[in-house]
Amino acid sequence: MTLWFWIIVACVVGFLTKLVGYLVPRKWLENPRVARVAGTLTIGLLASLTLANTVATGQQLVLDSRLGALVAAAVALWLKAPFLVVVIVGAAAAAGLRLLGLP
Repeated sequence: MTLWFWIIVACVVGFLTKLVGYLVPRKWLENPRVARVAGTLTIGLLASLTLANTVATGQQLVLDSRLGALVAAAVALWLKAPFLVVVIVGAAAAAGLRLLGLP
């Protein structure tokens, strides 16, 4: 089993997963419960990915300037700032914390 074998297997599985998505009957997708679950799962997965990328480096948990940037961006979101402002606030917070000596 070579690396190329596993790459091809992953491509086939991804293609088949997408194909199965097209074969789901429209009646199932129009169900309000399915739409609510799909929306909730999307938000949960995005939040967990964001948090994992914030506090993890390789196999270690690290508290550094990324966490401060996430908190600053969350505060900007809570204050209902536009998305571009949220990104700039997060970047500025990370830059400021790194300037103060945090890794």
